Amino acid sequence: MLEYMVLYQSETGNTKKLATEIFATLPGMAKDLICIDDQKNIPEAETYFVGFCVHHGTCSLEIGNFLSDLSNKNTALFGTCGIANCPEYFKSIENSVSIWLEDDNEYLGAFLCQGKMPLKIRQKFESMMTRQGCDEAKIRKQLQNFDEAMIHPTEDDVANARTFAAGCLNKLAQQKKS
Repeated sequence: MLEYMVLYQSETGNTKKLATEIFATLPGMAKDLICIDDQKNIPEAETYFVGFCVHHGTCSLEIGNFLSDLSNKNTALFGTCGIANCPEYFKSIENSVSIWLEDDNEYLGAFLCQGKMPLKIRQKFESMMTRQGCDEAKIRKQLQNFDEAMIHPTEDDVANARTFAAGCLNKLAQQKKS
């Protein structure tokens, strides 16, 4: 059995970038980094770092099903979302995704940051501006958010992901002591 498994799903490369940084932070050789889309037989591990891209405030069904199959594991979540760079929104995503975990798992927490979105999303917002009766202020805010997301994940986001992983390792070390 592996000590650590970093499992992720990434559509634009944002979550993959965080996954590789988290993987590099983990000590030892008994670890693996796997994209869930590339492999259906996921090796067993003591601790899972599970990464996802956010759609409609949660993870994909594939990630949710994986999480719900975990039992008696240490589990940490990480992900990227383009819509908002807001701690309250990130917390709501964490709550939406962590609900998939069974209570017998040791939940280590979550790290979320903003990530760039495909250009087709901006084009969708722009096309909405031409509709009669649209909420122009709301759409302008979405366009501004899209533009701000284009630089994410930043080096600070990546450093924060490494800090998150190190904090999870500290929690695990404290568990072993008690």
